[in-house]
Amino acid sequence: MRILVVGAGAIGGYFGGRLLQSGADVTFLVRPRRAAELAGAGLVIRSPGGDVTLAGPPTVQADSLKQPFDVVLLSCKAFDLDDAINSFAPAVGPSTAIIPLLNGMKHLDVLDARFGRERVLGGLCAIAATLNEQREVVQLQPMQSLSFGERDGGSSERISAIFEIFQRGNFNASASDHVMQDMWEKWVFLASLAASTTLMRAPVGVILSAPGGKDFLLGMLDECSATAAAAGYAPAGAFFQRVSGMITAEGSPMTASMFRDLRAGLPVEADHVIGDLVARADAAKVPVPRLRIAYTQLKVYEAQRGK
Repeated sequence: MRILVVGAGAIGGYFGGRLLQSGADVTFLVRPRRAAELAGAGLVIRSPGGDVTLAGPPTVQADSLKQPFDVVLLSCKAFDLDDAINSFAPAVGPSTAIIPLLNGMKHLDVLDARFGRERVLGGLCAIAATLNEQREVVQLQPMQSLSFGERDGGSSERISAIFEIFQRGNFNASASDHVMQDMWEKWVFLASLAASTTLMRAPVGVILSAPGGKDFLLGMLDECSATAAAAGYAPAGAFFQRVSGMITAEGSPMTASMFRDLRAGLPVEADHVIGDLVARADAAKVPVPRLRIAYTQLKVYEAQRGK
């Protein structure tokens, strides 16, 4: 099974690297600068689960991509999606399965329109990783998982075949028969955390310590959950209890990656993670006043940094 990993940054580099380490047939679609870095120093992963240096990992650049792959693993940011699609399009054949690891749902419509719904699986990952100054992939916490599945539910031969390969990567791969529910629940958590921490410019613990902080955090979670429920994906009780506990943990340093990107003056996924949720809430006539304010301030941030 030939696997094309689009990009070799923190997410693609980690999961693609672990697959390559396990013996899978992996090629990284990268830009010239990243290709030179990988050719020189290799793909280096620093991780609580064990460091590894993969010398000379297979790479390809967009202008040299000619043959279809069996699987395309897509882990770009939402604002890079259009460029990513144009770069990997030649790798998509009649039986190619695309596994996007982007947040939210908006990317599914874009991918469906370009490649056909039958080629686009559901997918999500959980990992805290970054590239350091040496351009090494650094896993910040032991947490790591990657789930994928058919969007209509159930299993299939292609899901079983992909899982057989992915499970060898030792990153807690799972083939989900309810991947859309999983994606919505991740979106609810991420949007609640991102909207709250970016709006308040503070981690969870600091927000909680302020008057009205707990009500604000739980109110944001309620708005996001109500939007998911209106779409037919109400968060399960166990999920809601777990997430409620996480965002009401006193002294918690937890923030969203969007908060960290905002603090660093980097682009943020305002439209994909927050704006699309507001739009879906409006369509379902679900009131989301907190979420709407969070989205407005993110758009102000984008306007000031020039997107």
